[in-house]
Amino acid sequence: MKMTVDLKEKSYPIYIEKGILSRAGAYIKEICHGKKVMIISDDNVYALYGEKLKSQLSNIYECHETVIPHGESSKSFAILPELYDSLLKAQISRTDLIIALGGGVVGDLAGFVAATFLRGIKFVQIPTSLLAQVDSSVGGKVAVDLPQGKNLVGAFYQPKLVLIDPDVLDTLPARYVTDGMGEVIKYGCIKDEALFEKLESCGSFEKLKPELTEVIAACVDCKRRVVEEDEFDTGERLLLNFGHTLAHAIEQYCHYERESHGEAVAVGMYQISKIAEEKGLTQKGSAARIGKVLENYGLPKTSGLLLGELTAAMKLDKKNLDSKLKLVLLREIGTSYAYPAELDFFDEDREV
Repeated sequence: MKMTVDLKEKSYPIYIEKGILSRAGAYIKEICHGKKVMIISDDNVYALYGEKLKSQLSNIYECHETVIPHGESSKSFAILPELYDSLLKAQISRTDLIIALGGGVVGDLAGFVAATFLRGIKFVQIPTSLLAQVDSSVGGKVAVDLPQGKNLVGAFYQPKLVLIDPDVLDTLPARYVTDGMGEVIKYGCIKDEALFEKLESCGSFEKLKPELTEVIAACVDCKRRVVEEDEFDTGERLLLNFGHTLAHAIEQYCHYERESHGEAVAVGMYQISKIAEEKGLTQKGSAARIGKVLENYGLPKTSGLLLGELTAAMKLDKKNLDSKLKLVLLREIGTSYAYPAELDFFDEDREV
């Protein structure tokens, strides 16, 4: 299955196919005519797939790898000197290539390095987590975190190619599959009522699994269309942030050590929909439907935190425009909109 993100001179193909990792070299050869590649991965993923990928490329390129510790804490400025140093030691040039082999942290970090090293070199996304496959590997948002918040330093820098292999999900720990389902549910909420209804009718990941390739494709196609319309996140693309204002605040408040990203997004989607229903901004019953789907796929609805504990992080959210929060709300399941709100939209004594 092939899609193309149509961004004129920055356009690139996305391939979604079981077993495509075993044929990655043929696709990479089409977009990189340099002499060297640098694979950036984490210790979990590289142990599973690093040598498999490298063996395909070593007869075409001079191959190098940099392996970082897994986890959100690696997506920081502190690790950047090590990555730049690896690129310099390998004498990577502007004609060469960086390959991000991993989940969202590796994709965001390797993409940021590609955007900034030598003022920009080509990179390829090979996402190995469900969350990265359905969301973060497509669209060109690359970033690192600051102590004050998530993704506060970054760029819009599109990959040259995205290769999505659903087979690699078989090696994921259960929590990382659940984590990715948070973003899958998001797409059903904001743009695709049919997808949401499929998630409702299946009722569990095991029952959904035979249709997983099609589900991934539906999410990617939604993201592709939104990015084509709004590459730089000023209009339609804001809708992809449903649940994320609260989610990023929860992650930052807990120092990225408690809820995973998808778990935090789940809490954010449910809680913002409950609040919006109470204010007459979302169709009644939407939060209950979201909550039931979250339960069915093992995701949380509450964090146990007070909104007052999260407002400092929300003030630093990148989606703030003209001192207003840009909240994404649902009119109903499958239809979303951006709503400019003051911070007093949230009751600071409310537990979410």
